[in-house]
Amino acid sequence: MTKPIEDPANPPKNTAPSRDLSPELSSALKGKFLVFDGPDGSGKSTQLSMFLDATTRAGITVTEVREPGGTEIGEKIRDALLEHLDREEMSLRCEMLLYMASRAQLCEQVVDPALKRGDLVVADRFVASTYAYQGAAGGIPFEEIESAAQIAMQGVVPDATLIFDVDQETAASRLNPLLDRMEAKGAAFHTMVRQGYRTLIESDPDAMRYLGVDATGSPDQVFGNIKSVLEARFLDH
Repeated sequence: MTKPIEDPANPPKNTAPSRDLSPELSSALKGKFLVFDGPDGSGKSTQLSMFLDATTRAGITVTEVREPGGTEIGEKIRDALLEHLDREEMSLRCEMLLYMASRAQLCEQVVDPALKRGDLVVADRFVASTYAYQGAAGGIPFEEIESAAQIAMQGVVPDATLIFDVDQETAASRLNPLLDRMEAKGAAFHTMVRQGYRTLIESDPDAMRYLGVDATGSPDQVFGNIKSVLEARFLDH
């Protein structure tokens, strides 16, 4: 079969969304602190991996961290927070303060030095998770969480937190069958978590701190949404 002759003036269109960051966005992200956050099952981890691949292709120096964890001390705290306990239930305020303790170590040991070097810091969860899980769903007043966060973070504040929003049915279908302690809390709990995240987005109508990302589409569509909200935040404002 004869191969069709391509017209150089009208090359075939690539309809697949690009997984690359524009040069302008890549430059704007250097030295920033971004957080990928959202309910369990939102697809956050998949998008984080895609985003890190894009930053590598763009030549951006990235420091990647996760919460809880990211340091030797933080990883031990993570084990205590996420494992199922047989003998006693962790109290809600103990849970919140352990997250903050891990956060304090992470900010001082990793995040602050990386930002001072000019790295792009990308975190898998940060303080928005505490507002949603221990605050909106758990019942701890936001004012208490805010006070503890100020002590833990010592002025290290994300430039933007991307919150992946997805309906509960879709989120449940994406969860790993081997649920950790937080994932296994049930549908009613996770409905309140989602509402907590949505409250954060609604509290920031100018989308300067909390950037809502529609996470219901295909991975490429969601990644396109990420690029759109980042460009609006760092290039258009």
